[in-house]
Amino acid sequence: MKIHHIAIWTFRLEEMKEFYTRYFKGISNEKYINPKKGFESYFLRFEGGTDLELMSRTDIRNTPIEENRRGLTHFAFSFESKEAVLQQTELLRSAGYTIAGEPRTSGDGYFESVVLDPDGNRIECVFKA
Repeated sequence: MKIHHIAIWTFRLEEMKEFYTRYFKGISNEKYINPKKGFESYFLRFEGGTDLELMSRTDIRNTPIEENRRGLTHFAFSFESKEAVLQQTELLRSAGYTIAGEPRTSGDGYFESVVLDPDGNRIECVFKA
């Protein structure tokens, strides 16, 4: 068994699609639109076969994301080296994205950094030596 996809509600559908395709090499499908429900979405496919669904609907509330909330707290992208994590972190920093966790080695041996996507979701960039 493996995770098929993770879904995120967003009010910034196009900006989020651009973020994940540009900085994490996701491949997007054509936008799905259901005008009756006011729903739009993209599926992004990443190396290794896991998908991310970005969804927007006109009746979903815009509530701030808090770090210590219940439910999904982050998801992570695996990189091939410590240097690749550092390069990704600097690329995102130079593009103006918030680095919420500077590159470090965690207690479980991962080299990781944390960036916030355009909606404030925590995305980890990790390498396991």
